Parts: sequence; C-alpha cells; structure tokens
Amino acid sequence: MSDRPAHPPKRPPELLIRAAVGLGLMALALAAVVLGGWIFWLLVAAMAMVMIAEWAELVDATARDKRGAMLTLVVPLTVMSPAAWGPGWFALGIVGAAAVFVAAVFKPRALGLGMVYVGVPVLALLVIRENREFGLIYTLWTLALVWMCDIGAYFSGKYIGGPKLAPTISPNKTWAGLIGGIALATAFGWFLHWQYGLAVRLALATPFLAFLAQGGDLFESWLKRRAGRKDSGALFPGHGGVLDRLDGLVPVAPVAAFLVVIVPLLYVWRP
Repeated sequence: MSDRPAHPPKRPPELLIRAAVGLGLMALALAAVVLGGWIFWLLVAAMAMVMIAEWAELVDATARDKRGAMLTLVVPLTVMSPAAWGPGWFALGIVGAAAVFVAAVFKPRALGLGMVYVGVPVLALLVIRENREFGLIYTLWTLALVWMCDIGAYFSGKYIGGPKLAPTISPNKTWAGLIGGIALATAFGWFLHWQYGLAVRLALATPFLAFLAQGGDLFESWLKRRAGRKDSGALFPGHGGVLDRLDGLVPVAPVAAFLVVIVPLLYVWRP
C-alpha cells in the first residue's frame, strides 16, 4: 500500500510568493539605503554584476564573453566605491570606456550597450544617495516611485483589465495598468512632499518618471521576447531575475539624478 498522501500538499499561491519576496527585497533595499556608504554600494554593485550576467544571456553571449563583460564591469564599480573616486563624472567616463572596450573585444556588440544599461543607473543611484542634505529621502523617492508604479500597475491591470497596452511585446500589460501605476506613484510622490519635504519639482516629475518606469518594463519585455525567454533569470521566486525586478529603475535613476543634482546647479548658474 502506498504511503503517499491522498492529496499532495498545495503549493503557496503565486501572489503570496510574489508578495513575500517583493517585501523582502524592499526591506533589504530600504536597510541599505538608510545605512548608506559601503553597505549601499555593496548592494548596488552586487545587483549590477547579476544584471550584466543576465544581459549577456539575453543577447546570447558565450560564457567566455559573459565572464569578460562581468570582469570589465568590476572596474567602473570599483571606481564608484567609497574607497576610490566615488560616483561622479570620472566614474561616468570609466563606464563609457568600459562600454567601448566590451563592444570592441567581446561579442555580440550589444554587450557594450549592456555596460551602459547597467553602469549608468548604478552610478545615478550612488550619486543621489551621496547628496549630503537630502540623499536619503531622494533615494527613497527614486526607488519607491518605481515600486508604487509596479504595484499600481499590477492591481489595476488585474482587476480592471481592458485594452492591452502593447500586446505584441507584453500581452498582460493594459492601459488601466499604466494609468493605475502612474496614479499610485504620483500620489506617493506628493505624500513624500507633504510629509518629508520632497522638493516640489520632484513631486511634479513623478508621473513622468512613472511613465519611464513602465517604458523600462516594456523594453525589457521586448528583450526577453526577442531572446525567447519568459524571465531574465530565476533568482527571485515569483519575480524572475534582477533585470526583471529592476527594469523600471534603469531609465528612472539617471533622470532622477539629473533632477536631483543638475537642475539645482542650473538655478545657481542662471544669470
């Protein structure tokens, strides 16, 4: 007689797994942002290394070229570290040089684009966090608006549905999801303004950045469809890989850094 149970144990619902992993990742990111310094650099550097590895697989690079790209990325990441020059224009130049080197030495050429795709957002996040006066709140705003956009888009798309946003790229995304994501991110931006003094220009820019986050999500979906893959990786249950989790942050972080760092300088330099 079999010892197997009559009914196999049920697996946890996918939404429960997704929520648990998502909350855990948010908690980890928040802790690193609050601690700053070496801890924050270590987290973003580790994520960057996984991202370039996943990018290499999406563009069908060989194992050798994948390792070469990962080793090359170590150079700009080291330059950005607290022990070196830190995030700045020099580090940006090193990211560009690394991209040219990778595109010239390794195949496919798209690996060089991956260096920019990964390196620039990492640099942007480190620049934002280094803001002496408001680095903490600005970094939280940058990360959380993407989270709020994802949450709003997920539930709006699931429970409202309606016309598809880009059916040939991502069949599950809807216009309701796009609007719901932007709305929740915008509400969160104004909440940070009212409660924690987030600059008005950043609260006003939040809807645009939420739109960019959705665009980053669609771009990564296009990459995966082109590569014939469902996810960029399998590191996070219910979420896929690091690129799957951070696709919306990739275009948002550089624009947020521009708004946080460059725009105030324009005010100072204005005649």
